[in-house]
Amino acid sequence: MSEVLFYQLSKFPLERALPTLLEKCLERDWVVTVQFATEERCDAIDAYLWTYSEDGFLPHGTKKEGHPEYQPIYLTTESDNPNEAIVRFLVDRAPLPDPAQYQRVVYMFDGNDQDALQEARKRWVEVKDTGHDLTYWAQTDSGGWDRKA
Repeated sequence: MSEVLFYQLSKFPLERALPTLLEKCLERDWVVTVQFATEERCDAIDAYLWTYSEDGFLPHGTKKEGHPEYQPIYLTTESDNPNEAIVRFLVDRAPLPDPAQYQRVVYMFDGNDQDALQEARKRWVEVKDTGHDLTYWAQTDSGGWDRKA
């Protein structure tokens, strides 16, 4: 059984929230794939992860660099799993894979966008019926996360 986590962005944008969650994954030696809905967003986050912190960066790659099997974090718009990730992040309404393919699936959505919020609710119901462990997290004012369900 997989864990499926829904993270509602409401206080801070993806650019602030995603690196912190990815850092936690790397601390646990988890291999990660992050799937985006568009190439433009994938490219923007790719560039951002190299410079988001003055004292470091997140090691990652995309299809452009090749060798996905060596990437601890792989950014993509496709549904494949070329780095054999055990954790899959879905952002910007990227399609939800079969959670059984991963130990953990993290679905991040913009809670200030009514369409994204409605879609997240629909996906919650779909996953709830599959028997996977399901949790919902909301951002705190400090940028952390509170478990709500």
